[in-house]
Amino acid sequence: MKTESGFFDKAFTIFIYTLLIFLVIVTLYPLLYVLFASFSDASQLISYKGILWKPLGLSFEAYKSVLANKGIGIGYRNTLFIVVFGVAVNLFMTALAAYVLSRKNVMWNSVFMFLIVFTMFFSGGLIPLYLVVKGVGLLDSLWATIIPFSVSTFNLIIMRTSFMGIPDALEESAKIDGANHFTILFRIIIPLSMPVIAVMILYYAVDKWNGWFYASIFIKSREKFPLQLVLREILISNSTDNMSAGASAGDRFQIGETIKYATIMVATVPILCVYPFVQRFFVKGVMVGSLKG
Repeated sequence: MKTESGFFDKAFTIFIYTLLIFLVIVTLYPLLYVLFASFSDASQLISYKGILWKPLGLSFEAYKSVLANKGIGIGYRNTLFIVVFGVAVNLFMTALAAYVLSRKNVMWNSVFMFLIVFTMFFSGGLIPLYLVVKGVGLLDSLWATIIPFSVSTFNLIIMRTSFMGIPDALEESAKIDGANHFTILFRIIIPLSMPVIAVMILYYAVDKWNGWFYASIFIKSREKFPLQLVLREILISNSTDNMSAGASAGDRFQIGETIKYATIMVATVPILCVYPFVQRFFVKGVMVGSLKG
């Protein structure tokens, strides 16, 4: 009986590992395809049909064209501005709101939480949002992608739940020593919630880095385009001619294909590099923020 049970356990383990390996391949292959295509020779890539497992004729021409494009540099600068200041604003506002809503003696706490959660399901709509942004003078400004989105309700709930799991005795002891609410928040609550803070940084940074929709609505000046708008223009509008100047029409088309893949990699790799630094906090932070309290 034990032998039969051990056989089924081993078979089940092999099945699970096989399934997970398959899922990893399915998930990674699109990124690997873009990576290999970006380093491929343009003429060989256009004529190649089938699964791509390695670069076709190693070439760095696409990356040279992308890095020489001033629009990519401007897009990087604008996106870094949005990410740095956006994440700072997001964390500050989310932490303040989460701290207030996590206190047990706040009047109408449940009412405020209901109204906040309500916004996850119903909103005023895009047109009212546009009119508000225009009315406060943020139109065609990078701040239009930051200020109106200072707090994410989902992230606020995670952080609030995490703060609620911190013992009340710590707050009471701090108050006895004369600490005010800002001292309690920034010197006690936040240092004890670093796993959740790391997760919030990752969530907000990825959201800001990948954001293009609201930027396309609020920003009209090309010199203020974030990187994702530049990438969208290259992929959808096929505007790679300025990066393949000097080539014939046929060569421009071929080079344009590899330039698209190279641009995707240039826009994707930086945010992928952030994950390893917060990965060790990720699971712990999500579990603490979603289960405690």
